[in-house]
Amino acid sequence: MDYSDTEEPYRRRPRKMAYLGDSSRRQFESLSGRPYALMGDMSFLQEEDISLDATRARWTNVLKRHSDLAERLSRDADKTIYERLQKEFEAARALQTQEIYLDGEQWNDGLLATIRERVHMEVDRKAMAGDVNMLSGPQIQEKITYKVGNKVICCLEGARIGILYETSYAGEPCDLYHCVLESKSFLEKMTVLEHTIPYFLPLREAENDLLSSNAMKFIDYIGELLQSYVDRREQVRLAKELYGNQIKEIYYTLPYNLIAFSLVDFDCKVIVKLKYAELVSVLPTHVSVVAWPVHQYRKTSLNASTMNKKENGSLDGPTTLSYAEDALQNMSLPEALFLYRLCMLLHF
Repeated sequence: MDYSDTEEPYRRRPRKMAYLGDSSRRQFESLSGRPYALMGDMSFLQEEDISLDATRARWTNVLKRHSDLAERLSRDADKTIYERLQKEFEAARALQTQEIYLDGEQWNDGLLATIRERVHMEVDRKAMAGDVNMLSGPQIQEKITYKVGNKVICCLEGARIGILYETSYAGEPCDLYHCVLESKSFLEKMTVLEHTIPYFLPLREAENDLLSSNAMKFIDYIGELLQSYVDRREQVRLAKELYGNQIKEIYYTLPYNLIAFSLVDFDCKVIVKLKYAELVSVLPTHVSVVAWPVHQYRKTSLNASTMNKKENGSLDGPTTLSYAEDALQNMSLPEALFLYRLCMLLHF
């Protein structure tokens, strides 16, 4: 019996190979041309590192441009208001008949009520004066300006009270800021009519929380807020000016209540992070200073109570620099950086 015909379907037939298209062929040739491409070649990690560095550089540039743009937009938007209010304050002070310096208990709610009464009486007087003779007659009230710490308080036209905030750093004058308060009558609460205070500071929150209940506290708080902001900003500016070669990758928020930067010194990279829990703080409330090993030290590292080290003198992983944290919590940023570098020099 011939089983050839029945066995033919069961005979093993050659398997057809899938056709490689151009793209698949190129990928296969690319892999086959790379030694150990399928055995764990790690060269792609180097490419990723290069890409990460490039991305970090671009991101740093974007953050810097954003900060510069935000500052410029804020400055340009307030420029017209600033110039107008500055001229108005200068005119009011030029017409003053007396400038009173207040200290301690002299600045109180009763005095602020007197100032409010003065501005409303002046408005009522001018409203009742119906002819030129009355307007050109003798003035009923004196033009008094009050100086309280870094604040100058004066009466402006139209039942408005103007507060000029004078800020300084290290004894040198810095920026001027204006805040104009208004009320419809002596019995109604005051509101902020216009100002030149930076938009990222919580002026409106302070107005809602304080102005209607305690106007004097509101005025004082805004003064502390502005002075603290200027102080933190100038600390960063001076630190960059003095230690610009050592400070790398510095980041900070617009109100300077979060500051982070790195220092590359003595074969280690030091990461510094400062946080100010209150915007009226001049010194940080939370500080972190961590040193990361870069190369082995040429000499012995810092003492064991401050630094983790191996017997050969190299850092054994990231280490907290407690003495630097203490300095940053008790000194200004430039002073603390000077002490930090002095301690590092003494140990190396």
